[in-house]
Amino acid sequence: MNVISQFLRLGYINWTLLRHGLDEVILATRLFRPLRFLIYFNPEHWRKTAAAAPRGVRIRRTLEDLGPIFVKFGQLLSTRRDLLSDDIAEELTLLQDQVAPFPSEKAKEIIETAYGQRLSEVFASFDEKPLASASIAQVYAAQLHDGSMVVVKVVRPGIKRVIQGDVDLLYMLANLAERYWSEGPRLRPREIVAELEKNLYDELDMLREGASASQLRRNFTGSNKLYVPLVHWHYTRPNVLVMERVQGIPINNIDELQRYGINFKRLAETGVEIFFTQVFRHNFFHADMHPGNILVSTENPQNPNYIALDFGIMGTLGPEDQRYLAENFLAFFNHDYRRVAELHVDAGWVPAGTRVDEFESAIRSVCEPIFDRPLKEISFGQLLIRLFQTARRFHMEIQPQLVLLQKTLLNIEGLGRVLYPDLDLWQTAKPILERWMSDQAGPRAAYNSLRLNAPQWAATLPELPLLIHEVAKQASKGRLQVRLSPDDLRELHREIRYASLRTTAAVAGAACLIGAAIIHSLSNYTLIMIAGIPLLSWLSAGIGLVLIIAAWRLERN
Repeated sequence: MNVISQFLRLGYINWTLLRHGLDEVILATRLFRPLRFLIYFNPEHWRKTAAAAPRGVRIRRTLEDLGPIFVKFGQLLSTRRDLLSDDIAEELTLLQDQVAPFPSEKAKEIIETAYGQRLSEVFASFDEKPLASASIAQVYAAQLHDGSMVVVKVVRPGIKRVIQGDVDLLYMLANLAERYWSEGPRLRPREIVAELEKNLYDELDMLREGASASQLRRNFTGSNKLYVPLVHWHYTRPNVLVMERVQGIPINNIDELQRYGINFKRLAETGVEIFFTQVFRHNFFHADMHPGNILVSTENPQNPNYIALDFGIMGTLGPEDQRYLAENFLAFFNHDYRRVAELHVDAGWVPAGTRVDEFESAIRSVCEPIFDRPLKEISFGQLLIRLFQTARRFHMEIQPQLVLLQKTLLNIEGLGRVLYPDLDLWQTAKPILERWMSDQAGPRAAYNSLRLNAPQWAATLPELPLLIHEVAKQASKGRLQVRLSPDDLRELHREIRYASLRTTAAVAGAACLIGAAIIHSLSNYTLIMIAGIPLLSWLSAGIGLVLIIAAWRLERN
């Protein structure tokens, strides 16, 4: 996407804002604030005064018109009623599964092209009215010829081109931010856009989504907490996904859940348990958990289980990030802010020269007021603002690989606030993390490692005597060669240099001590004396001690 196209897209975004009567958003920015008087020259401004749609409706329609990236932003906001007024929050919830649909005739055409068959040859019945319509795809109810009830998910036509245009625009803005904004390098906007781009393109691939659903289903096999529908692989194509049709109540339909007598406390706790189990036990988590993608089963109201939908965005963590996060959470739960500060330094999330005591104090001042309080009494909006201020003060860099996790945490907390505001988020999650940490260290971890690597060791052990014999044979003939990488050579050079310094300092220190003793022993020495010992002996002995201590410290380091 060239610069002209990017500026045209920017113009379209601004025109869409104006068309929906959101000109105040544009003219409230610092760049255009001096031009606020131009609002009165906009015909739409006068037209809307007579019969304007509510602001929540206008915001929703604007996000729909602007495409998938904007819709997803609206979906995220819709889960945070603590940050929005009720009228806007209600409208944004429609973005979860009620985005303006594309024509069903086009969906049928896409399906028939994908299968190379007429629709009636593939499905025994097909309901042309969409069950749900989202930013990336549209979902229909259907029945296979073997009687199985399924849903058919069809990717929106032309959506890849729209996404590519918006991603290119975001890259342009990210480049400008890194170049001209002082906070740009710390926030790493280009890496965040790259992460967003990967996730959006993954959503367009129905084969990938089907594979993610199958993996999540295996992870929770036999669980009474989360049910994942079965993928019908024989009918799945890159732009069409066919899955088992499931029945449940949307998690944001509180009235219906109450009518079935659902235990909201248990439901909220189960949601937290599912999330932390996915992140720390399976290392594979559903990263798009807005209410449109979650149903609640009514089979066991007192111990309800979740039904997951839409597996387009899934998250994983590297082993190091996973361990640091688990230790961070546990340190937070135990009010051990010193450990939190040390972990941030160890992980490289803050500069190595950061004063741990200052960072610890800053974290304590932000987090201490929120512990031991239910969700309904916590302003997470204020908490996030203060955390961002703390991060800026200590030059903490954004971690792009954790953006999906942070987004999912916001969704989880938002759902918990709606379901059961008295939920103790910390005490629900803490036992899961403690079990995970015990699995990573101690006898259980050693046993698991032994069991996992036993087959490889069994295959290698018979070859070990022969390998030892070959090494000894090469060494006896002087043919044994050790190859070092440039990093190894630099480290070896550093060690040699330090060894030389240690030896020199120790020898010089010993010589100074011997010299001090010799000077003291001279009978005809008549210069300045201190406590019956010549001043020069004191000086020589002091220098010797300093050199020996320096050599000792170099050895320790």
